[in-house]
Amino acid sequence: MRKPTVTSSATTTPALETRGLTIRFGGHVAVNNVSCQFSPGTLTAIVGPNGAGKTTYFNLISGQLCATSGQVLVEGEDITFLPPSARAKRGLGRAFQLTNLFPELTALENVRLAVQSRAEAGWSLLKVWNSRRDLIAKAEEILERVRLSDKRHIAPKALSHGDQRKLEVALLIAMEPKVFMFDEPTAGMSVDEVPTVLELIHNIKQRSDATVLLVEHKMDVVRSLADRIIVLHNGTLVADGDPAEVIASPVVQEAYLGVEVANG
Repeated sequence: MRKPTVTSSATTTPALETRGLTIRFGGHVAVNNVSCQFSPGTLTAIVGPNGAGKTTYFNLISGQLCATSGQVLVEGEDITFLPPSARAKRGLGRAFQLTNLFPELTALENVRLAVQSRAEAGWSLLKVWNSRRDLIAKAEEILERVRLSDKRHIAPKALSHGDQRKLEVALLIAMEPKVFMFDEPTAGMSVDEVPTVLELIHNIKQRSDATVLLVEHKMDVVRSLADRIIVLHNGTLVADGDPAEVIASPVVQEAYLGVEVANG
């Protein structure tokens, strides 16, 4: 079994790094001493069986959970003890949960508020609505990219699940983070809705300045997008490397795919 590897660079500071990241819930270790570096211009898929610690690892990085031990760094700055809002200002972006945002506002208003925030123009619904037409234009352009222009005046609560997920991606794009974090972005989508989101993520990963992390169960999606795969099992990093090599490794065949691999 190949040991997990950590991508490193002697000359470049990683966009995102976790060092010995650990969280315990009572006697249960949900994420166990995970050290990993993530570089601009790459998309890393984080895979593993249910309960492996993937979403918990995401929550530790984005600040929804506080680590028991270890560190989270963005471009070399320790953000371990910062709240989610401060991490976002450092360039860490995670797809929003729509139920926690503005379900009564329209899709356009939601995106426009995210654009306003990124432009440091404040959060007022009315203050810059008429005076900053550029912000409205940018919000409209983002909605066009996610194929929601025809639903700009519909509130998120009235959108289909697939359209809600596309709006999540739109909000993340509007915030222009350095690190994009997608947690199962295609979950619950119909077959015809999935290509739009995958195209958006593919376009983001083509940018040399963007670092993308993706938690995804669908291996066809992982194969089509990932430059690198890391595998978590029982909260521990058990594999890290080239997608084809990692998918073919015995540890992934057994832990993730449930395939019994004979010891030779």
